[in-house]
Amino acid sequence: MSKLILNTDFPDLKLAARGKVRDIYDLGDKLLIVTTDRISAFDVIMNEGIPDKGFVLTQISLFWFRQMEDIIPNHIISTEVRDFPKECQKYAADLEGRSMLVKKAKPLPAECIVRGYLSGSGWKDYQATGTICGIKLPAGLKESDRLPEPIFTPSTKAELGTHDENISYEQMVTMVGAATAAKVRDVTLKIYAKARDIADRKGIIIADTKFEYGIYNGELIIIDECMTPDSSRFWPKVGYQPGGPQPSFDKQFLRDYLETLDWGKTAPAPPLPAAIVKKTGEKYMEALVKLTGKGK
Repeated sequence: MSKLILNTDFPDLKLAARGKVRDIYDLGDKLLIVTTDRISAFDVIMNEGIPDKGFVLTQISLFWFRQMEDIIPNHIISTEVRDFPKECQKYAADLEGRSMLVKKAKPLPAECIVRGYLSGSGWKDYQATGTICGIKLPAGLKESDRLPEPIFTPSTKAELGTHDENISYEQMVTMVGAATAAKVRDVTLKIYAKARDIADRKGIIIADTKFEYGIYNGELIIIDECMTPDSSRFWPKVGYQPGGPQPSFDKQFLRDYLETLDWGKTAPAPPLPAAIVKKTGEKYMEALVKLTGKGK
């Protein structure tokens, strides 16, 4: 297990943003993205970190970005610290395995979610209205059922500490234009279809996931992370049984623990027991090993 990194502090580099998990440094015409061991749930950052989480997220993203290059280009220039600019080298120990040198794209103002199974906020919407984001679904579906076809359900990209909100496809068209919205929807569904088949062969069901896209040199590219346990619901294929929640290889385990507490889902976060931290870390690492065949 490597050193726990909750925050990075690189005085020689310009910190552009600190998100829920990632610290982003502006290197002029490129960005340096460092994935920390922070974890958030219900849009609140926990006080404790998850050991090796930044490593796991970076390696899983890299695995998927490579798999999807025939569908869409991605923002990665290199994940090898030796390839990074000179001013990054003194921080190599903290960057190794958890950082990406990336193209500086202009992000689209929406999260692009694809759902293949009925879970989470989608299940709540369906119970109330029979729809998800205005998309009508067949009657009589159970929680965790596989949907007849994957559906594209975008959301707003919330500021830190606030919640994303589901939006209709028509609202996304208003935000980014008809041509870009159509391309994003089609690419998202293609990526998901390919990933679902790859993961299925490795014993994982990808119930849903979200992507972020940007424009670079006039071209649509995929940015941020790609189908990690932070941005997806990963379920074990063995034992899958619709009709209720599924066990998972993602932070749903942490969410389920937090749901047992008398906590209003707003900051400050409650303290996490060591056993919950350890088990969450094990679930993340298990996802990496199942998908890629390699751990740490």
